Amino acid sequence: MIVKNEAAHLKMCLDSVVEWVDEIVIVDSGSEDETVNIAKSYTQSVYTSLPWPGFGKQRQIAQSHMTTDWVLALDADEVVSEELKKSLLRLADTEALDTCFLVNRFSKAFGKYIKHSGWSPDWIIRFYPRNLTQYNDDLVHEKILVPDGAHVKKVIEGVLLHDTYDNLHHYISKTTGYLKAWSDQREGKKKSSLMKALIHAWGCFIKMYFIKLGFLDGKHGFILAWLGMHSTFVKYIDLWLREQRNEN
Repeated sequence: MIVKNEAAHLKMCLDSVVEWVDEIVIVDSGSEDETVNIAKSYTQSVYTSLPWPGFGKQRQIAQSHMTTDWVLALDADEVVSEELKKSLLRLADTEALDTCFLVNRFSKAFGKYIKHSGWSPDWIIRFYPRNLTQYNDDLVHEKILVPDGAHVKKVIEGVLLHDTYDNLHHYISKTTGYLKAWSDQREGKKKSSLMKALIHAWGCFIKMYFIKLGFLDGKHGFILAWLGMHSTFVKYIDLWLREQRNEN
């Protein structure tokens, strides 16, 4: 796990795994709350890694401290369901060390689980052999690298429960860092403009609310689509503004 200021969520996450995993490795990136103290009450393998290298490389650092055959990558705001626990233990005992496993993440936003809006199903690789692969170097939205010849399968039984946004202030705090990292990663490599920002923003809203059936999530679906539109506009405008600054 990689964490920063996750005292509100970390205990619930660790409670869902502490009784059945062989080791817990946590890398903190400068928490100012009780995150580190909570982490140390569950494991001795708590490390601090500064300055911040981006999500992908920070996950690589966490994996470098591990010794187990399998890695289950978690965020502090995620909880492993009982059904998923049973599936992962069975796979660890029976599967060859050449397969990465997709886990279905079921996410909650502002107190409600979101069943549409492009949020569900949400298949992500989170369970994989430690010596087979690792995360890529991306600053944000990092992904597991799948080596040539490796297999990818779905864990059918069980879900990863994700409490992604507590409230609007939490959303703003969380997404601000993501948006900056998105622009940092693309600055000088990707072109933007006001028109592109508008097209991508409205495209995001239409996709989430209509194509991905966000309207079936009620008011929460509309709010998420609108916030997604706003965030998309901000990141493309940020990229364009950086281009303008560099040209002047």
